Amino acid sequence: MSGRTQAVRSLAFLFPLAIAGMVFSCAADLARAQQRREREPWSVYAERRAKLLAQADGPIVLFGYTGMEEEAQTYLFSQEENFYYLTGYNDEGAGLLLVPESKNHTAGQIEGNAPREILFLPPRNPRKERWVGPRPGPDDPDISQKTGFAVVKPFPQMRASLEKLARAYDNFYTILPYEKELGGYPHEKEWTQYVQQSVPQAKLNDLRAKIGALRQIKSPGEIAFLTKAINASDDAHLAAMKRMRPGLYEYQVAATMLYTFSDQGCEAPAYAPIVGAGWNSTVLHYDTLSKKIADGDIVVLDVGGQFSGYAADITRTLPANGTFTPRQREIYEIVLGAQNAAIAALKPGMGLGRKSKNSLFEIAYNYINSHGKDKQGRPLGPYFIHGLGHHIGLNVHDAGDPDRPLEPGMVITIEPGIYITEENLGVRIEDNFLITNTGYKFLSENLPRSADEIEKIMNKAQTQPAQPARHD
Repeated sequence: MSGRTQAVRSLAFLFPLAIAGMVFSCAADLARAQQRREREPWSVYAERRAKLLAQADGPIVLFGYTGMEEEAQTYLFSQEENFYYLTGYNDEGAGLLLVPESKNHTAGQIEGNAPREILFLPPRNPRKERWVGPRPGPDDPDISQKTGFAVVKPFPQMRASLEKLARAYDNFYTILPYEKELGGYPHEKEWTQYVQQSVPQAKLNDLRAKIGALRQIKSPGEIAFLTKAINASDDAHLAAMKRMRPGLYEYQVAATMLYTFSDQGCEAPAYAPIVGAGWNSTVLHYDTLSKKIADGDIVVLDVGGQFSGYAADITRTLPANGTFTPRQREIYEIVLGAQNAAIAALKPGMGLGRKSKNSLFEIAYNYINSHGKDKQGRPLGPYFIHGLGHHIGLNVHDAGDPDRPLEPGMVITIEPGIYITEENLGVRIEDNFLITNTGYKFLSENLPRSADEIEKIMNKAQTQPAQPARHD
């Protein structure tokens, strides 16, 4: 998925999800938690917290989403990514307090028997639970088993805990307010003010970069979840290849893909599906999905599923009628060649960014620029208008510096593209890769990429009768 965008969860016309925006409404009282099929062992989250805490010389304070971020009737609560990464907790209204060891406090404790890790949860709300079902509460007798935390307290007690710690620590760490394309961490200002009011004399430090650095290296459990999301998304793309034909609407193709990966356990799309035919194929984040696909159209399908919170991101470009025109095939082969050139160089130490020391982007760009021309005879490099790839994980554009050299355990995309608006011709090919000690593992390799393979699958399927478009 090209560009910089967050996972979108509001696709009411296709799927019951909603984006975690900045809207407040009483409808949020009825928010349901997004189902996560699996999670990692509690010990994995505890290890992450320990790594993070080892980098801090003061308490760490984090907040999960409140459940009041969206008013849509289709809203399903989905936890803030950094909070989920450290806790595995996927219900609203939670807080986290981590306290480092220091020379004044014995290992494992502060101020006598005070704990170093506390999960704060909202008190149980019987009225709300009549509508949405039981939620974990701080006073549940088995709450430690449900959360993996030895100490769980009611959220209203967090302020007193912070005020007490302020007597011993000058530095506190949290996520500070910042600007982001789609809004960022909800209520950042409010939560920052909450901490500032609780510890007014302390210095607040932004924790975002430290968590992001940890998130770039995936655990075995994260890789397993990503693999499940990718495999289901591969099958969704294959189903789209088999259904694609002139006369369908873009949204019908998207619906087939959503059904396919949902049927395999994906709880949501990882982002708003992109199915763009004809001129729409040149729009990077096209999401209207309203065009009737015409004979001769090229169609870009950038669609991925989310499994247990982890996002796949796969793109294929198809000829609507099952056969590429000569020009479509020419551009397709150039994009595929650029992707193959970047893949051949993929290994630890390489970089995704344009400014990276060993830039994979430059390899792909140079290939495109030297292998084809537009109708005016100009090189095609300027038609490659986005980055080569990005990290995937709890977000489809996961935490990660594109200029940081690749390391084993990172999971990334490679996605060159050419977009020629004057020819109604856009082509993007995107796949997912795990960086290993010696090179890479091609996670989405089961999904055909060659023009010949795609045509063979589509032509075989198009001998079968298609369901008519509803608007006919």
